[in-house]
Amino acid sequence: MTLKWMAVLVATVSLTLFVTANVAVGTVHGDPVPFLVNVLAVAAAGTATVLAVVAELHERIDGRITALTEFLIDRLNELDHNAGDRNAGFVEGYLLSHGGKDSAVVSIGPRLHGRRAMLGGDD
Repeated sequence: MTLKWMAVLVATVSLTLFVTANVAVGTVHGDPVPFLVNVLAVAAAGTATVLAVVAELHERIDGRITALTEFLIDRLNELDHNAGDRNAGFVEGYLLSHGGKDSAVVSIGPRLHGRRAMLGGDD
């Protein structure tokens, strides 16, 4: 059972308890139900009602975020499909115009040990 429906059930039971206790005790004994019992029943019903509303809003927001995410994924996939790789033809054409020679890999010289920090003027 989801949180929303559990909160609705608690609110319903609390209000039923409140009404039934007040009617039964008032009819049979003629005395009012103790104040603490009334306050606890109304507080439980109010809290459960607020919790049910918040749970419903959370479900709606979660659904909207899911729909927005799916729309965004579809749109990005569509853009990716339409755009493609526009530079691929340029690179292939450049390589073909230069005879298709593969260039050698040139290594970069070794790094200096430690870094030099400048604290003011030129060293």
